[in-house]
Order: sequence, then structure tokens, then C-alpha cells
Amino acid sequence: MVVGMAVVLKSDREIELIRQGGRILAEVLQKLVERIRPGLSTAEIDRFVREEFDRRGVRPSFLGYRGFPAAVCVSVNEEIVHGIPGRRVLEEGDIVSIDLGLIYKGYQADAAVTVGVGRVSPEAERLIRTTEEALMAGIRAARAGARLGDVSWAIQSYAENRGYSVVREYVGHGIGREMHEEPPVPNYGRPGTGLVLRKGMVLAIEPMLVIGDWRTRVLDDGWTVVTADGTLAAHAEHTVAITNGEAEILTALDGARI
Repeated sequence: MVVGMAVVLKSDREIELIRQGGRILAEVLQKLVERIRPGLSTAEIDRFVREEFDRRGVRPSFLGYRGFPAAVCVSVNEEIVHGIPGRRVLEEGDIVSIDLGLIYKGYQADAAVTVGVGRVSPEAERLIRTTEEALMAGIRAARAGARLGDVSWAIQSYAENRGYSVVREYVGHGIGREMHEEPPVPNYGRPGTGLVLRKGMVLAIEPMLVIGDWRTRVLDDGWTVVTADGTLAAHAEHTVAITNGEAEILTALDGARI
């Protein structure tokens, strides 16, 4: 079924496949988070993801996508998203955003988390926590009959009321057989506006919060997005299914509802 000419509603079987892939993704992401420590190189993170995916029989969504050269996006400190793993070594006090996607039986799942490396500053801890809470605020607003702007506003208002800016140049998205499907899911907007959410929609909701100004720039590698003013950034993401009640998080180990 098509909504608004572009948004494809997923069947129960399709959602179950995304749920199964999402559970694998959550397991790998959790194992990866447990490995984050000072002295770990971002290349080692990429190698770990490839090995885990190979062992589990799934494919990385990002490797080769529009030419991206790695299986995972690793973004450190002022880097917001799309960081390319390489020779950089994580240091005590860094914060690192890990964005991970996989393909399971033809369906995609996508999730991201930001974690501290060793002991981090209270400012960094608060940014990470608020980003996670803004994601949950967005997911709570994602109900059948609500509008997309309700989700966007829930994220924006939660972040801005706590003194953070929301990145506007990169947004969430629908997801299914393709990594990026309709509709785009901005992290800013007006309540009561936009597409009406319906049971069967599957969305990747992913707030990116920054301490300073929301404007961004792309580094010379053509991928890594950083804050224009050099301030810290954090990123959190889940793939969720719209139901007739609370949204279901498909990239949680327990298939949680919020």
C-alpha cells in the first residue's frame, strides 16, 4: 500500500524481518560499545563490525553505499556523522558516535549511539544523555494518527529546552528494502504538520545534537560532517515501527516499546 505517492507500508512479515535484523544489529552494537576504550583505533572498530557481520551472515548497509569505504560510521568529538574509520586512535575523554546499518534477508536496520571514551567531562555526559532522551521523546510521539511534525517537534523542543541545538542539514528517514526511503524525518519542525503516521510505517529516527550552533561543514574526505564552530556533537538512532499503539523499537535487544 502506498501513502502519499511514496511511503510504502510494511506487512507484518516484513516488519518481522526488520525486527530480526534489528536484533542482530543491537547485539553487535552492544558488543562494540563494550570494546570502546582509550587506545582503540577507529579502523579496529570497522574490522570488528565486518567480522561480526560475517559471522552472523548479514551484510553491512554502509560499505560501498554511494562510495562509502567502511562498514560503520565512526565520528569523534566535533564530528557529527559519516566519519570514516582509519588510523585515528581514541583518547581518554573523547566521545564517539557509532552509526551502524545492516541488511538481513533483503531488509535494512539502522541504529546509532554515542559513548564516552574512559572518563569524559560532565558537559559531554550531559550532551550524550540529552541526545538519547531526545530520541526517546521522538519515539514516544511516533504513533498512528500523529503527524510527522509531532515527532520532529518532540525532538527539537526537548533538545532546545535543555540548551542544545539540533542539526538541520541531516535527518532521519524511512527504511525497509532500501536504507533511505520516504519519508524524511527531520529533527525539527512544527507540531500538527506533515505526513499522518500510519501502522506499518518503519522509520529511522536519529537526532543529532550539538553544544553550539547547528550549522555544519564537510571535511575534505567528502564524507565526515563536523560542527562548523568546532563544538561537541552527539548522535542517537533507532529503527522503529509505527503500530496502533506505542511505536516498537526494532533495533533494541528486547524489542521494546516506549
